[in-house]
Amino acid sequence: MENSHSFVLLLVTLNQTINVSVVLIFAGLAGLFSERSGIFDIGLEGKMLISAFFAASVSYQTGNVWVGMLGGIAASMVFALIHGLTSITFRGNQLISGVAINFLASGLTVVLGNAWYRQGGQTPQLSGAARFHEITLPFADTLRGIPLLGPLYSDVISGHTPLVYVAFLMVPLSWWVLYRTRFGLRLRAVGENPASVDTAGISVIRLRFTAVLIAGVLCGMAGAYLSTSQGAAFGKEMTAGRGYIALAALIFAKWRPWYLLMATLLFGLLEAISNLFPNIDVFGIFTIPVQFTQALPYILTVVILAGFVGKAVPPRAGGEPYVKER
Repeated sequence: MENSHSFVLLLVTLNQTINVSVVLIFAGLAGLFSERSGIFDIGLEGKMLISAFFAASVSYQTGNVWVGMLGGIAASMVFALIHGLTSITFRGNQLISGVAINFLASGLTVVLGNAWYRQGGQTPQLSGAARFHEITLPFADTLRGIPLLGPLYSDVISGHTPLVYVAFLMVPLSWWVLYRTRFGLRLRAVGENPASVDTAGISVIRLRFTAVLIAGVLCGMAGAYLSTSQGAAFGKEMTAGRGYIALAALIFAKWRPWYLLMATLLFGLLEAISNLFPNIDVFGIFTIPVQFTQALPYILTVVILAGFVGKAVPPRAGGEPYVKER
């Protein structure tokens, strides 16, 4: 009986880990494309936040969650375009641009939310076709009785919303694009040595704008997931620092898609533990307080940034605006 209870707890923890990792996967991949092209993106948080707001708002107004998701992606791409214009066209400081985007999104969502809905910056609750619902994969109920593998398939792999599966499919797709296509080769090259790419007759500006806009799409999907899939409405500051955690995971993963997946799952596991087991009893000797378990993902973020920033080597041209030689 005890083994059965432990197995159920394991399944619940794994299921929760997958759910909370989705935002980090989308945001981490967004940062991966942007930073591989040489554009540092601190503004992941802001793009996700503005997307979450507009995805919830458009879904509520239209009653169609897919239209809402497109609205969230569009809003995120507008912010990505602002970052691109500031960093690429006007050669401004990329870090300051990202921080400004975060502040702009934080204030704008509250102001618009209050003006439109009078609910303290929140949007009305979404229901029915205005939000994503879980999908039951084929044979999930049939295979449930098979020991170990059946419950894993039925209760962990099956039963998620569409964006969960999209997020995990984006990892191999991103790897293929970056390492098996001409576009990916050029994108990585422009992040390492933009002058050589320019000499080959390839537009550095166009490649970097493309990468920044791809990051906007991925952040848009992350924000839409938060407000229309994981939740059923937009809430003030609902991203809760996940953009910064995604950046830490990206550094931890050394800017590689598969390592990024493992890093984001690690952060997701810590968040799942804090959600499911707020007070952890250690052999009956003492209890770990809920405040500590809730802070675990952020503590790991600080540890990674302190310990790995010097060891993980970013793209050589990252953070530096490209000035074409005449």
